[in-house]
Amino acid sequence: MIVCLCHRVSDRDIHREVACGTRCFERLKDDTRLASSCGCCHDCAREVFDSACAGAPGSPQPGAPAALPA
Repeated sequence: MIVCLCHRVSDRDIHREVACGTRCFERLKDDTRLASSCGCCHDCAREVFDSACAGAPGSPQPGAPAALPA
């Protein structure tokens, strides 16, 4: 599904970015230009991003304590 019509960013593109290690929505926007033109896709893009992060390997489980920096 195309999430951002202005820059042709799909849900697969978002999942691919998360699989490559992107865990910051602002970074995703910078790298893909997502939600940078008309902004209509922002909420949907955020939902797809959050869902992708939740399902990504190594993601903290809900209720799990956050890892402390080394």
